[in-house]
Amino acid sequence: MKLSTAQLAKYMDHTMLKPDATEAMIDQTIQEAIKYNTASVCVNPYWVKKVSAALAETTVNPCAVIGFPLGANATSIKVAETNQVIDDGATEVDMVINIGELKAGHDEVVAADIQAVAEATHAKGALLKVIIENCLLTDDEKVRACQLTVQAGADFVKTSTGFSKWGAKVEDVKLMRQTVGPDFKIKAAGGIHSLAEAEAMIDAEADRLGVSASVAILKESLAAGK
Repeated sequence: MKLSTAQLAKYMDHTMLKPDATEAMIDQTIQEAIKYNTASVCVNPYWVKKVSAALAETTVNPCAVIGFPLGANATSIKVAETNQVIDDGATEVDMVINIGELKAGHDEVVAADIQAVAEATHAKGALLKVIIENCLLTDDEKVRACQLTVQAGADFVKTSTGFSKWGAKVEDVKLMRQTVGPDFKIKAAGGIHSLAEAEAMIDAEADRLGVSASVAILKESLAAGK
């Protein structure tokens, strides 16, 4: 797919999730997102109120991660965290599944965890992306995780946190698309550092990209005359 730089920017959740992120780093991320008009700014819950206020007069969405990065919180904590970040202004929420329970074959637990967060998210008018952490899963587990995400009523299934063994891979995005069908949304995140890598994920039918290297990729796109 041939995308202009402006079109490519709207695929991007411009991300700052580093544990040592300072207020100055968050401010820079916000300003970069506004300059390039990305899809969202994705941050840890502590920073959501600040990000939401800064983006109020823009078309860039405030996005927060919850249950991040391990996914092993109690469901009640994930729901409380979801309510908090949406009350603070997030319009998009990225949650991590209970990975251990998926690997143990306790699909009903995983589905209930996702469903509870999905219901809390949708009750407040936000959308939910579900991180399944592909690098820790077999292909069969990836398929099950995708199926559970769809069944539980989420809006996106997402490849990775970017904080485990590796991030997004094209073959995983293709498997996810094959599993969820043509209409359910997919987010590829983690390890996307170049224009070629971003375009490969979109060609594999990712609907959104989670990237901290947004500026470098968009500058590369501009330099290529796009």
